[in-house]
Amino acid sequence: AVICGLARANFKDIDRCWEAVKLSAQPRIHTFIGTSPLHREIPGLSKDEMADLIHDSVTHARNLCDNVQWSPMDATRTEHDYLCRTVEIAIKAGATTINIPDTVGYTAPRESADLIRMLIEKVPGADEIVFATHCHNDLGMATANSLAAVEAGARQIECTINGLGERAGNTALEEVVMALRVRHDIMPFHTRIDTTKIMNISQRVATVSGFPVQ
Repeated sequence: AVICGLARANFKDIDRCWEAVKLSAQPRIHTFIGTSPLHREIPGLSKDEMADLIHDSVTHARNLCDNVQWSPMDATRTEHDYLCRTVEIAIKAGATTINIPDTVGYTAPRESADLIRMLIEKVPGADEIVFATHCHNDLGMATANSLAAVEAGARQIECTINGLGERAGNTALEEVVMALRVRHDIMPFHTRIDTTKIMNISQRVATVSGFPVQ
């Protein structure tokens, strides 16, 4: 297992993240910043200023750790040309995994697939890294969006037990794992997850969290 810590795009967060994970056998730093027009307005950064911050923060993380993941938060509402630009910057700075988040659960499966496909086709160096998909369930399409992204070339699904997460939740691990297993005829992908353990961990998380499975 890779032990991953999440850090905002500043050196202090990234340093603290590294302190937390550095003793693990396989550490990873995951740093992120919001790239959509709305999220650029919050810190008041221009496109160029944000591009510089992405370069500097990913470079700093890579100088600490060989395994670096980067996310353009609210990617599904980011202009496609700017998304391609930022992903290219992150890859050149040393990111080994690029995560494409549907932060507010806005997108639909066809869009999810098209976005991953576009990045793989247009961004230099895209064939050398792993694309991840991170979907929220506000419109009830997190699992469908994640599976569509995998069919388009994503090779990591960010998910949670029982789909727990803010607002309507995240992609449910048990749904994507069993969808890939049961419909292996049309989705020939493997997760290496022991499906016999799913029921127990699902019930345990439901009990501890106080959120029963719907």
